Amino acid sequence: MTQANSGPGRVTREQRGQLLLIGLDRAGKRNAFDSALLGDLSLALGEYEGNEQLRCAVLFAHGAHFTAGLDLMELAPKLASGSFAYPAAGIDPWGVSGKRRTKPVVVAVNGTCWTAGIELMLNADIVVAESDARFAHLEVLRGIAPLGGSSVRFPRAAGWHAAMRYLLTGDEFDAAQALHMRLVTEVVEPGQALERAIALADKVARAAPLGVQATLESAFAAQDQGDSTALALLDQQMLRLIRSEDAREGVMAMMQKREAVFSGR
Repeated sequence: MTQANSGPGRVTREQRGQLLLIGLDRAGKRNAFDSALLGDLSLALGEYEGNEQLRCAVLFAHGAHFTAGLDLMELAPKLASGSFAYPAAGIDPWGVSGKRRTKPVVVAVNGTCWTAGIELMLNADIVVAESDARFAHLEVLRGIAPLGGSSVRFPRAAGWHAAMRYLLTGDEFDAAQALHMRLVTEVVEPGQALERAIALADKVARAAPLGVQATLESAFAAQDQGDSTALALLDQQMLRLIRSEDAREGVMAMMQKREAVFSGR
């Protein structure tokens, strides 16, 4: 099933079985985020979160570039006045404010991936980048700082000195360096990122959804509140999961030497 967007400059949605493909569709502006694109991406993530049929989302871009970052000409006045807000039914794509998502997101990166694009990657679970993709955090060259979490997550992923090398200069780096700094999961040939991202998302979708969501819950708790908080949740999670239909299905599938079919119950 495909749900059409409201026109270029917004976000496309395409449901493929248990996957939701979310496409940035402002290619004429290199998918730079204005308020309309930001709001629609937030809504798409909210729709994904609320649809029990959907088990994994793939975020990609229409056109030759993932994103040129924020469209500051359009966004800056709204940010300065405090008039921009995500829709009530949406989810912050960068996971900085409001309700945190509970289901997995895979990102496919091509072409230019600047500023907010890197922050989308850092807030995702799996990232596939094409080998000719280019990355840069340009905020310090525009008079601002990263707004979507990179000042926290980039040093955590890459190490302090490696991250600050790029956060403080605005210099570009390539896909090989992004992989070395643990910003991406895999690097593939040009034109193959979306196909590979869908293949990985399909593997995630075939896994037990309760187990996937519990894994994310635990990892997010450790990231946001510390290891002790996450560890304290484990016994509660174990009891909840071990009593589920999916746990019984997993054991039966192992005994019968077949692929498990999980219901999410």
